[in-house]
Amino acid sequence: MNMDYFLGIDCSTQSLTAVLINLSKNEVIIRYSINFDEELPYYNTQNGVFSSNGGKVVHSNPLMWVEALELLFKALVQKNLPLNEIKAISGSGQQHGTVYLNNSFETTLKNLDSKKSIVNQLQKVFTRETSPIWMDSSTTKQCEEIRLELGGLEPTISITGSNTFERFSGPQIRKFYEQNYDDYIQTSSIHLVSSFLSSILLGKSSPIDYGDGAGMNLMNIRTNQWDDKALDATAPNLRQKLPPLVNSYDVVGKISPYFVERFGFSPETILVAWSGDNPNSLIGVGLTEKGKAAISLGTSDTYFSFMKTLSFDMMGEGHVFRAPTGDFMSLICFKNGSLAREAIKDKFNLNWNEFGEILRKTPPGNFGKIMLPYFLPEIVPLVLEPIVYRFGFDENDMQGNVRGIIEAQFLSMRLHSEWIQEQKEEIYATGGASANKEILQIASNIFNTKIYQFEITNSAALGAALRSAKSYYDSINESINWTELVNRFLKIQDNYIIQPNNKYKELYDDLLEVYRKCEKFVLKNGEDPKQIRKDFVKKYFAN
Repeated sequence: MNMDYFLGIDCSTQSLTAVLINLSKNEVIIRYSINFDEELPYYNTQNGVFSSNGGKVVHSNPLMWVEALELLFKALVQKNLPLNEIKAISGSGQQHGTVYLNNSFETTLKNLDSKKSIVNQLQKVFTRETSPIWMDSSTTKQCEEIRLELGGLEPTISITGSNTFERFSGPQIRKFYEQNYDDYIQTSSIHLVSSFLSSILLGKSSPIDYGDGAGMNLMNIRTNQWDDKALDATAPNLRQKLPPLVNSYDVVGKISPYFVERFGFSPETILVAWSGDNPNSLIGVGLTEKGKAAISLGTSDTYFSFMKTLSFDMMGEGHVFRAPTGDFMSLICFKNGSLAREAIKDKFNLNWNEFGEILRKTPPGNFGKIMLPYFLPEIVPLVLEPIVYRFGFDENDMQGNVRGIIEAQFLSMRLHSEWIQEQKEEIYATGGASANKEILQIASNIFNTKIYQFEITNSAALGAALRSAKSYYDSINESINWTELVNRFLKIQDNYIIQPNNKYKELYDDLLEVYRKCEKFVLKNGEDPKQIRKDFVKKYFAN
């Protein structure tokens, strides 16, 4: 029987992961990861990175990613997986990271000797030995310079979809130009992590897709073209150094002969443009149509959603990227995620079952007790120094703190996603805390939206595999509907659907306004929220 094999690869911060799917059977054949620290210890990374300057400068080694790719394919060969039957491959790269290459990169790729490892043949193609990645926050000066040159916050956002952010590629490129001018001049191409690894597989320089290009502060989010103003604000002659931009679903070519000869891939295997981890995860969690959002409750909490129409966060807190479907996606990141929840749990020596029991027993609205939980510096809203604010209770009120932290996190999420003007009909929950039904029930009530709870592992790699399948069938004129495709792999059981309790809709609409006032009072010298909080308590807790 002819099998429908498609491969997705994800280069994340700490590991490189492959997900191989068989579309004819709707099954994942294998998930396999190479952990950088454990399996490539001689690169001396810690959690996949090199960190310096008090954690502000965070880089990684692009050769390590290439070597991990070789190790990955060796492992798949040893497991007797049918690499020669894989019809298409796509991939995902940690977003924003940049790779700097000289003019020998293309010729080296074209002339790879399949009897030797790629790493040894690529030693001399870099103008910068290490790559700044998404964790780097050392470019505040460059962010300000670019923003100023583009006319301020709002023009920057309406051109690129996001404010300038330290981790974004444009500010990182500008810093390299300013501090390593000679090396910048010697650089003939600048790739993203995604397009760099795509180039390795392709055997020549690969384009950058619109989804990952949107995370650079260099692409015009409306036209999908490199923006002249943004390029000029960043560094000289930058256009000549950047690969062309393409649709996320474009076929960029066939696999390089190196991988055919060394690992037994079919020479007919097509390669689909790689994208960033966030656009790939959008597909991997099933957000392929209007009205869908996801919350990922991990070390940091993220809220991301599919958007049919373009809208901007003019506060500069959220991001708009292009989605692999050709539409848009929003992304908002909250730093105070699981660590803030754990801070409260640990303070009162609770386990998660006891924590959930308190959530079950305390009333929605928390008697008007409001927490602003900035246990760590916060990204959204911007809070540079850690500080926790409490209104109507103190740090020793166990029940007030337990419900307070959870209500605060979802009220903040709802408040700071208001700029996304499309109504959400369902939310998918993933990440560690999504296992806690009591936490998700509060989220469902606050958003007044049903929440699907399901465990997704390696969503970026799965998204890449699904993207490669979709593009393959498009290329042979046998289109598959996006939603039908993702639903084959994301089975959600009815008992994991959490319904909002409609009787709390008005209460949480009112509490949102209390929370908004508290946040404005603390962060923007707004009016004292004492009266609105008092009115709320009187309305809901007078008895």
